[in-house]
Amino acid sequence: MQTTSLEQLSAADAQAILDRLPERIRIALVARAAEIEYPIETVVEMAIASFLDSEALGFADCKPGRGQ
Repeated sequence: MQTTSLEQLSAADAQAILDRLPERIRIALVARAAEIEYPIETVVEMAIASFLDSEALGFADCKPGRGQ
């Protein structure tokens, strides 16, 4: 996988991850990205980070006032 200088997931790598996920999870992540108007690679990173660390930036943090 390639990363940027800040070690962010590339769009191509996010797509590779999405391609290997079950369809329902892939659809949910793509829908969430559209809903919060974030790139899919950011949403995939947030999903992984929130799974690994409950203190990580989550989806509710993305659009103040819209996450509740």
